[in-house]
Amino acid sequence: MPEGDAVLRTARRLDRALTGEVLTRTDVRVPRFATVDLAGQTVAGTVARGKHLLTRIGDDWTLHTHLKMDGSWAILGPGQRWPKPAHTVRVVLETDTAQAVGFLLGVVEVLARSHEAEAVGHLGPDLLGSDWDEDEAVRRLRAHPDEPVFDALRDQTSLAGIGTMWAAEICFTMGLHPTTPVRDVPDLLRTVRVGHLKLEQAMARRPPTNAVYGRGRAACLRCGTPIQRMELGGEARPRPAYFCPACQPMRS
Repeated sequence: MPEGDAVLRTARRLDRALTGEVLTRTDVRVPRFATVDLAGQTVAGTVARGKHLLTRIGDDWTLHTHLKMDGSWAILGPGQRWPKPAHTVRVVLETDTAQAVGFLLGVVEVLARSHEAEAVGHLGPDLLGSDWDEDEAVRRLRAHPDEPVFDALRDQTSLAGIGTMWAAEICFTMGLHPTTPVRDVPDLLRTVRVGHLKLEQAMARRPPTNAVYGRGRAACLRCGTPIQRMELGGEARPRPAYFCPACQPMRS
């Protein structure tokens, strides 16, 4: 699933391509909003909120989308062939100069601008947003003392923008076994700051090779111990947690 840095880059691409342009055609390919027509309205801008995208159209409307696991947006020239099959398209926004096509989007809804909070108001401080507040993030994390730190970092209601990959990388940097309860994290504020720094660095430049994420059975770059993988997050939505058993020992 794309994480906060990837979503912010997507928002900026949409913003550059569409902001200030008049929509000449819109096609929302989800049943609930299939009859919505926003042609003739001007795009006010696109912003990211955690892993959510808000494209503001005209004075009254917001297109709320979420990439989930497989979604993506492509910015194409007028009439340019789509890079993916038509049956995977969920949204088309066309102007005289570009077309923005959303593929396999996990969430698509057209909201009244005044109702944006219904879509994103539950989110915690955004690590890459203007509302970032490390103290508030720590406070929210501490409200779940028994939760494994790997899951807590991915909880978007505590802090928005960290997913499976960054949670694993943060735990490695901090020497935390993924199952460590939040209450037993020695320095929760520093853990949050490491997460903020990693996402900021990812926005500034291409991140280096992952230390643990996606490297199951490969040698740890720090100590050479084989990286291990376990499933966390519960049976309903398990996620792979990669870790080095030597650098991130399970503490009693």
